[in-house]
Amino acid sequence: MYRDKQILLGVSGGIAAYKAVELLRLLVKAGADVQVVMTRHAREFVGPLTFQTLSGNPVHSELFNLIQEQEIGHISLADRADLCIVAPATANIIGKVAHGLADDLLTTTLMATKAPVLFVPAMNVNMWENPLYLENQARLEQHGYHFMTPAVGELACGWEGQGKLPDPAAIFDFAQNLVGSRDLAGRTVLITAGPTREEVDPVRYLTNHSSGKMGYAIARAARNRGARVILVSGPVDLTPPEKVDVVQITTAWEMHAAVMARCDDADVIVKAAAVADFRPLERETGKMKKGDRSQLTLELARNPDILADLGAKRGRALLVGFAAETDDLLVNARKKLDDKRVDLIVANDVSEAGAGFGSDTIIVMFLDRHGNIEELPCLPKEEVADRLLDRIQLMLEEGGGEKLRR
Repeated sequence: MYRDKQILLGVSGGIAAYKAVELLRLLVKAGADVQVVMTRHAREFVGPLTFQTLSGNPVHSELFNLIQEQEIGHISLADRADLCIVAPATANIIGKVAHGLADDLLTTTLMATKAPVLFVPAMNVNMWENPLYLENQARLEQHGYHFMTPAVGELACGWEGQGKLPDPAAIFDFAQNLVGSRDLAGRTVLITAGPTREEVDPVRYLTNHSSGKMGYAIARAARNRGARVILVSGPVDLTPPEKVDVVQITTAWEMHAAVMARCDDADVIVKAAAVADFRPLERETGKMKKGDRSQLTLELARNPDILADLGAKRGRALLVGFAAETDDLLVNARKKLDDKRVDLIVANDVSEAGAGFGSDTIIVMFLDRHGNIEELPCLPKEEVADRLLDRIQLMLEEGGGEKLRR
C-alpha cells in the first residue's frame, strides 16, 4: 500500500517524538519515500540525524530553505506528498492549523498541501479534554482533516488517562486507509474471523486453533480500499482495526445471528471464521468434577452451517468461503464450493509449514464457480488479503454474486 508513495512525516515538539522514529522505520520498510519535517521544539527531543539516517533524505525544518534550485521548500514538499502524517501532533500545532496560522515549515506545508492530512495527537489528558482543543479538532475534521484517537495509559507528565501517542504500528495501519486505491468505496464488506467457543461448563469449552489473523487482515485491507467493513469476530487476541464496525461474539449461534442480521446490507461476504461444527448437547451449570472417572462421554449437537445458510439465501452479495483442510485440498475445496453454493473459495492446507493456524503467512489457492484456479505461494496474510480483494473487485466489476450465478 505504501510502496512508491511520497509520505510527509511531520514531527512536532512532544516527548512522544521518539516514537516517530519507529513509525518512520515502518514506512520506509514498506517502500515509502518519506520526507521528515521537524518543528524547532521537536529537534529538542530527537536529533534530526536519526530521522535523516532512517529516511535517507535530508530533514527539513527551515521555512525559507530551498530543497532544489528555484523550488520553494514548503510548496515543493506539499506538492510531492501523497499523505501527510503529523505524529506526535501537539495541541499547539493543531490549534495553529485550525486557525489558519502558518509560521514555520510544518504549518505552511500542511496549509499548502492537497494531500490527506492525518493528525496523531499526543498531550496531557487535561489538554486533550480541554473544550478549546476539542473545538480545534472538530473544526479541522469538518474541513476534511483526519485524526487518530490517543491511547489511554500513563503519560510522560505523570498523569494517567487519555493522551498517549498510539503505538507506531497502529498509526502505520490506520494511515494505510488514506493512501489506498479506494476501489471498494461505496461497498459494504461483511467478514467473519476467528474461532467460536462452545461451553461445556463454566470453566471448559470446545474450540479450534484459529487466531483470526486472516480475517482481520482482510478487514484492514477492505477498509484501506474504501469499503465500509463489518467484522464479526470470535474470541481472539488481536486489536480491533480502527474504522471497522466490530461485532464480538462467542458461540456459533451468536455468529450465525450476527451474520444473518447483517448480510442483506453487504455487497461482499467473506466467511473466514473457523466455526465449531458441534457444541455440547447440554451445558453443565456447574463445574464438572473428575471424580473417579477414567473416561467422559460428551453428547454433541450440530451447530448451524453459516456458509451454507448464506449460500441458500442466494442474495445479491458476492459470497466467499474458506476451506481449511489437511488432505485432498482440491477435492474438498471444490465440494465445498458446490455444496455451499458460494462464488469463490479460498483453500489452504493447514498442515503445511508456514500455512497453519496462528501463522503470519499462508499458502492458498482461489477456486471460482467457473473452474478457474489461482495458486499463490507462501505469502504474508496481509498480502493474501489484498490479492483476494483484487480478485473480488474483478468479480464485482463482472456483476457481483447474482450475475455470476446465472
